Amino acid sequence: MFDLLLYGVWPYVAFALAISGGLYRYYRDRFSYSSFSSQLLEGQQLFWGSVPWHYGIAILLIGHLIGLAIPGGVAAFNGLPLRLYILEIAASGLGLFALLGIVMLIARRMSVPAARSVTSRMDAVLLALLLFQVLAGLYTALFQRWGSWWYLSNAVPYLSSLLRLNPDVQYAATLPLITQLHTINAFLLVAIFPFSRLVHIFTIPVTYLWRPYQTVIWNLRAREDRKG
Repeated sequence: MFDLLLYGVWPYVAFALAISGGLYRYYRDRFSYSSFSSQLLEGQQLFWGSVPWHYGIAILLIGHLIGLAIPGGVAAFNGLPLRLYILEIAASGLGLFALLGIVMLIARRMSVPAARSVTSRMDAVLLALLLFQVLAGLYTALFQRWGSWWYLSNAVPYLSSLLRLNPDVQYAATLPLITQLHTINAFLLVAIFPFSRLVHIFTIPVTYLWRPYQTVIWNLRAREDRKG
């Protein structure tokens, strides 16, 4: 019964909160979709934390999604030991990269007055959950070896069963404890998504990727007139 609540009910509750909370916030206070950055006050320190964090966590998330979308392809890739070693080392390296970033971002929030002044309780909770998520994932990669194999054999069937609205909780219940906590915490992050600064990912200007280029024309004649 406890496993059913954690792995069969909680994921749907988390996504329901994320969707309903996100819609409510968008229509009631859409201008709050921001990270309230103090980058202009101390951009260099933010850079050294933000870059490893965003790149590390983004690539890891993409890797998780690839395993979920094409498990057969990932299994075939892991069929050769050398490629399996490369994948495991790369995942561990990205985990360390993301850990470095989140630690530096937390240190910035604690040590820089400008950043600390705009840090709310929800920010502190979010940073703690993100730190735990990275540590749990990194521990799994380093001490629960060949995670990419049992991710395919346990996590993927479990997540697929959730998508089919027929959760098979036994797949999740048999995972190592730290990985179970990693899974539960992931859904907790989903649940608080619309109530935290995580919503700022919707403000990323992705339209720049397909927006027509702009031509900048300098008025040289006007500049020469000013000089004269």
